[in-house]
Amino acid sequence: MSQNSGELDQGLVDYLAQYITPHKRSAIERVLSQRTRFFTVVLEDIFKPHNASAVLRTCDCFGIQDIHLIEKTDTYKINPFVTRGASQWVDLYKYFSQNESAVDQCFDTLRQKGYKIYGTSPVADSPSIHELPLLPDQKIALVFGNEHEGISEEVKSKVDGLVHIPMRGFTESFNISVSVSIFLFELIKRASASESPNFLISEKERNELRLRWYKDIVPNSEIHEKHFRNQTLNT
Repeated sequence: MSQNSGELDQGLVDYLAQYITPHKRSAIERVLSQRTRFFTVVLEDIFKPHNASAVLRTCDCFGIQDIHLIEKTDTYKINPFVTRGASQWVDLYKYFSQNESAVDQCFDTLRQKGYKIYGTSPVADSPSIHELPLLPDQKIALVFGNEHEGISEEVKSKVDGLVHIPMRGFTESFNISVSVSIFLFELIKRASASESPNFLISEKERNELRLRWYKDIVPNSEIHEKHFRNQTLNT
């Protein structure tokens, strides 16, 4: 009897597991149990790779799986000394086009996936992070602009709304990685308290990530996979 793809993938996971320490497998299960796509982060034309890499690390720490990068004049490059390996565990989606709007490409993708999009801005007459509506069935994407100008006028005109962090000092804004940390801490705290049934990724998504992560961390995993599949076909 032939096995379906789900059974084969689970078999491959079990096969690769023998090459991963129990401690590492346990850490992966702990992370998978808290991973979310309910919130996602969008970075628009980040100027300094150090800052963008710090955001990746922040997102991983808060359990955010997806980060979207709008590249206009600046191309993002991972700084491994800042990410500390975080880029291995999160999904990066890049948007760049010479003929079309990268903002439209990104926002169309997000809206097709059910996200409501908010631009982060120091504009005080916008809702604060504490007032941002949080519904159990409404996913949220937060857009953060570059270090010099914040989000662009194009982004401001195309988001579903703006949101800000209340400030009490003379300085108008935080460093971008600090801003991302504040937003995610507040939103995740509120989502966790509301026990939203859609907050955590599905079992199917956990299975897909587990397999991919196992392949990433097992040395020569492509050779092991070929051996496993050959064995399966011959039994």
